[in-house]
Amino acid sequence: MQVGLGTVYAWSVYRRPLSDAFGWSITEVTLTFSLLILTAGFAAFLGGMWLSRSGPRRVAVCAGVLYGAGVSLASLSEDRLPVLYLTYGMVAGAGVGLGYIVPIATLVKWFPDRRGFITGLAVSGVAAGSLIASPITAELIERVGVVDTLAVLGGVYLVVVVGAGLVLRDPPEGYRPVGWTPESEEGGRGQRDFDLRGALRGWQWYLLWAIFFLNVVAGLGFVSEGAPMARDLAGVGAVAAAGLVATAFIGDAVGRVAWPWLSDAVGRRAVLAAIFLVQAGLFAGLSLVTSAGVFAVLGALILFCYGGSSGTMAATTADLFGSRHLGAIYGLMLTAWGFGGVLGPLIIAALRESSGGYTGALRIIAAIMLASVALPLLMRRPRRGL
Repeated sequence: MQVGLGTVYAWSVYRRPLSDAFGWSITEVTLTFSLLILTAGFAAFLGGMWLSRSGPRRVAVCAGVLYGAGVSLASLSEDRLPVLYLTYGMVAGAGVGLGYIVPIATLVKWFPDRRGFITGLAVSGVAAGSLIASPITAELIERVGVVDTLAVLGGVYLVVVVGAGLVLRDPPEGYRPVGWTPESEEGGRGQRDFDLRGALRGWQWYLLWAIFFLNVVAGLGFVSEGAPMARDLAGVGAVAAAGLVATAFIGDAVGRVAWPWLSDAVGRRAVLAAIFLVQAGLFAGLSLVTSAGVFAVLGALILFCYGGSSGTMAATTADLFGSRHLGAIYGLMLTAWGFGGVLGPLIIAALRESSGGYTGALRIIAAIMLASVALPLLMRRPRRGL
């Protein structure tokens, strides 16, 4: 299911063909992806609330239908930019948001003893989706054009997400892994579940929201402009640029498992602080790149960090607030994904358009990452539960 939804991160492959075909500006086309992520962030909250009442299957099926239909209907946007915003931006975005929370909230209930690893494994499918979709999308655009590519791939995504979602179910009431008890939780103090209202009463939720938001600004800023950035900085062609972006998503897939797995051993705070620090150096280095090989390596490492932050955030949220109401609590936190997905791509696209290059935007992102290192170190578990 996450592989199907993760194809949304192949967006940068569409960006230049859409601009070239219909004369839209970089910022106008990039706004589509920002709108999708913003819609997805709010839809994730609704999906989390619905998930708590109806279980994973209904939410998953609805998500697959919306995402697939939104991508296919985007093929009707020829010379009509508002149609692209409505279909790919809002309809498909609603599907991504509704669906993204489903595997995460479900798996945390099945594997409370391996939260970091299992949420990382789940969201690694998102990176795999882009890794698979980026070169296929670029090749289809070369062969049949961008409009027909959207129509065909939307149908494929619908089948994949709905088919996978139909097999999901929650564990039975009272389920616990053999040998595990709530007292086994990190810190040895047991698990205390918060509902959404209780989580929002404490400052910890807002700190996590800010950490998530800043990581998304950096990660999705790179994702949204990855292919055209590769063409400008490394001087490669369209298909090769898509290949470099696809290669970078190997780092995303690995990071979504490796960083959360490491956080199970050394703690969430240390991992999140390290992710910010490493990203600061990577974005600064990317601003100096002129070769395709170096671009591929730095891009993979940037997405290694972005994927790691995404995987670790779900486990961190469960640590602080419990898994019983994770769908609603983490679903609302995914609004940070939405707002970060608007700001990051627009910062890079607007600065690229105004300055004629990516150097300034990349250095601004590096400075933001460096300043954010202190935030995870402030994190503390709330004192009161339900």
